[in-house]
Amino acid sequence: MPLWDRRSWRRPLPTAAGGGGAGAPERPYELVVFGASGFTGQFVVEEVARAAGGGELRGALRWAVAGRRREKLQAVLERAAERLGKAALGAEVGVLLCGVGDAASLAATARQTRLVLNCVGPSRFFGEPVVEACVENSASCIDVSGEPQFLEGMYLQYDGTAAEKGVYVIGSCGFDSIPADMGVLYTRDKLKGTLTAVESFLRVQSGPEGSCVHDGTWKSAVYGLADQDNLRKLRKRIGCAPVPVVGAKLKRRGLVFYDQELKEYSVPFMGSDVSVVKRSQRYLHTELQETPVQYGAYGNIGGLGSVVKLMFAGILFLLLVKFSFGRKLLTKVIPEFFSAGRFTKKGPTQKQTSKYVFVALQIKTT
Repeated sequence: MPLWDRRSWRRPLPTAAGGGGAGAPERPYELVVFGASGFTGQFVVEEVARAAGGGELRGALRWAVAGRRREKLQAVLERAAERLGKAALGAEVGVLLCGVGDAASLAATARQTRLVLNCVGPSRFFGEPVVEACVENSASCIDVSGEPQFLEGMYLQYDGTAAEKGVYVIGSCGFDSIPADMGVLYTRDKLKGTLTAVESFLRVQSGPEGSCVHDGTWKSAVYGLADQDNLRKLRKRIGCAPVPVVGAKLKRRGLVFYDQELKEYSVPFMGSDVSVVKRSQRYLHTELQETPVQYGAYGNIGGLGSVVKLMFAGILFLLLVKFSFGRKLLTKVIPEFFSAGRFTKKGPTQKQTSKYVFVALQIKTT
């Protein structure tokens, strides 16, 4: 049975089915969380443990955590057990030692599992060794990357080999871009008539604990903007034909605009959502002859005061990302200063993440 059937899920960057091919010997683990002791990894470990112990899966799940330091991995397992009200998870979960800089250890980890959940980022710096190890050793790979350059690059580099090996390489399986991609499909399926265009507007509301974002997302944004020329070159090499427009063409909004329905100013959302949705819609149209849906992604920033602040911050940001010393200032020296405290090395606390509220989709139909 395919690990991820794109005819059902319709996600970008699928490559083939399985995890080792028919007749392959059973592997010790069904999935491994790589980078389990990192900021993202610890949340993934908790959710995997919750699903494995809560009867949500058919049968017992054989899984493991992987990273460079055993003591940190054990600490993550202990934290997850505590949050789930269990005495321990260590006895039922494997612990594997490997690192992005050690190709042999990555290969050894990939050979022990059908699926790697990669939580190490930014992907442009640390993602490819994991993808390569997985593809070469017939393990599927899923990550939460929202970096279009990485996603397009991995497609060009590994799609053919992954198909031959019978595995999947799937990116953007987090906030970028599951809500956007699956949200468009859900809206299309539930709406009476023909859906031709969707615009999503993201609004983040925090609770009394306030809000912040882990600086890994900040680094991805800095280097992503600095590398826009390379992204255009990658897409030219892929050479996909434009998806036909059905109904009225969805107009691109300005850099800053006022939305009359939401009563707030908005800006384009700078993530992988648009490219992911376009890829899915292209597949649906070319392979399944379904009506393609146009898509635009935006984020709300609030009132006029927020616009003024964003303009000054945006100009400084765009100037700095063009030069190596500027990128160093933004990502290594004082990232919290340049992000006005919104991006920190520690990231949001558990209380902060539990209070976030996300608001989306404004819909255009025919």
